[in-house]
Amino acid sequence: MSTADKLTAALSAVDWNANVASFCGDTSAAAAVAEQSLRVAIWAKQFEAIDRDNPAICFVREMQIACQTVAVTIALAAYKSAASAMRSVVETALYYTYFRTHHAELATLVNNDKWYMSKTEIIEYHNQHTPDFSHLQSKLQLLQLFNPWYAKISAIVHGQIPGVWHAQKSIADVKRDVALQAEAIRCFEECVEVIHRLFLCTAGREMWATFSSPAKSALTHGMSGEIRLVLGIDRT
Repeated sequence: MSTADKLTAALSAVDWNANVASFCGDTSAAAAVAEQSLRVAIWAKQFEAIDRDNPAICFVREMQIACQTVAVTIALAAYKSAASAMRSVVETALYYTYFRTHHAELATLVNNDKWYMSKTEIIEYHNQHTPDFSHLQSKLQLLQLFNPWYAKISAIVHGQIPGVWHAQKSIADVKRDVALQAEAIRCFEECVEVIHRLFLCTAGREMWATFSSPAKSALTHGMSGEIRLVLGIDRT
């Protein structure tokens, strides 16, 4: 048997359909992933409608693809891959908030593979230059959620904590794990909450007046009147 044949046999030994069916059969889990995916889609649709000619809109599209990958990998029981996709959701959202108004730097990012903007640099930019960012993020406790979440998910992605978010010892052992699935979904909920608060403090707040009424209603669902007043946004 060739090496390729061995890999094919290992991949074929996994009942991928059963993994997906088992996930979909867990209605509360499927609903949780769907709800968070919808929140991302609502943000993305508003940005696409308003900012579609901005070259940085590519990050919004990448954010949506990453979000879809989260759903796919959780359903397939590839939980560690889901962690990587979640980090991409947050990073692409962060990049959009910066590069949408920094087209020269975006061109450099595309043309110079030795240059990049780090998470810390973008947050510091917002602290220094985005109106009321420091005050608003404090009220929304954005960085209190963002920083520990990002540190944890990065440790998982980079393998700093071996054995986390996977239970299999071989490809053939990949199957649904209820506890790992629950942890992945919980982290996905936090992931989406991070970008939700980030957009409310940056690009979303800046464009809010041009958002559709249904989007405003959905994005402010459950938000207190006090927070809406602090942000200066309406519900319709």
